[in-house]
Amino acid sequence: MDTVKLQRTYLDLTTPHVADACMRLGIAVRCAPAGMRPLWSGTHVVGRARPSRHYGSVDVFLEAIDRSAPGDVLVVDNEGRLDEACVGDLVTLETARAGLRGIVIWGLHRDSAELRTIRLPIFSLGTLPAGPQRLEPQEAAALSSASCGEHAITTDDFVLGDDDGVIFVPLSHAQEVAELATTIRDTERSQAARMHLGTTFRQQARFDEFLAARKADAGVTFRQHLRSIGGAIEE
Repeated sequence: MDTVKLQRTYLDLTTPHVADACMRLGIAVRCAPAGMRPLWSGTHVVGRARPSRHYGSVDVFLEAIDRSAPGDVLVVDNEGRLDEACVGDLVTLETARAGLRGIVIWGLHRDSAELRTIRLPIFSLGTLPAGPQRLEPQEAAALSSASCGEHAITTDDFVLGDDDGVIFVPLSHAQEVAELATTIRDTERSQAARMHLGTTFRQQARFDEFLAARKADAGVTFRQHLRSIGGAIEE
């Protein structure tokens, strides 16, 4: 799926929709650590991952940007460190001017006021005034893969981020994940609309039928019941 199609396809899909779709399809659900949050609410970003490992200097970011295509998302691996900020206003502005869609940082950022002015979507573990005081040798794989929590991210992945966090999905599964996520989204929206009109979720889920089925067979789960009637809330 090319960049433009990726943007259009995932424009109205959330990370929960996509996580549920991955789970149902048997695709590994790879989320950034729970502390990963955008700088401001209402953020939504999607794009191919552009990995970059940090060793104390911004040159690795500039090299990653130089290799990027418009629409990519810079994924910065700073090993989740909380003793230094590795991305600030100049790197963010350079990223934005190169046409990238955002930055995901497994680590900290700084220059928050300037970043809000630049308005490029940024996700990180938080902020710290101090930058790095170290300089380590750059590894050969510095621009081919990056870790975000327990997950390894490459250019074969794409990034989706919003107020609930960040998820990484293989580009090869982008279409099927989007199709199922759209179905889940539409089902949940329909369920919510019916609830606002007075039909409880218990009624929609035919909860009395589930309780009767579970009484007859203790192995019956609510998730199985929802699947049988087209519900989606558990996935």
